[in-house]
Amino acid sequence: MAQIKHSIAIEAAPDVIFPLVSTANGFTKWWAADVAESGGIAELGFFNRNTIYRLKPEQMEALRKADWLCISGHEWQGTKLLFELTPAGKSTKLVFTHAGWHAETDYFVSCTTTWGELMFRIKAAAEGKTPGPLFSANGMAY
Repeated sequence: MAQIKHSIAIEAAPDVIFPLVSTANGFTKWWAADVAESGGIAELGFFNRNTIYRLKPEQMEALRKADWLCISGHEWQGTKLLFELTPAGKSTKLVFTHAGWHAETDYFVSCTTTWGELMFRIKAAAEGKTPGPLFSANGMAY
């Protein structure tokens, strides 16, 4: 199975970063503007809700790990979003893995690029900058 993997150093403590990667509300700070939560499931809408990803929390370890199972999406269904936080002096190392892809399709390659940009959005949000989410309700927000 294919996977996407990124690592980034963030000048913030795990208690600042963890809510950004472990909650639906946190996703609105760096990922998507159109986010809702119902019954513990986070739902992210993209491109006027033409694409919707539903994420179910699988394993949450406060300040250390946030694992989500993707329960919708043609190529995303059954994949996992894994966020691991490790304190490193005055910063925190975030290791992200989007695991369980069935193949390295063109969409997989596109998602690899997008996740790279999203890592810098998480970093900026955690460090007190306000880039906002990469995706507005109807497209990319630059």
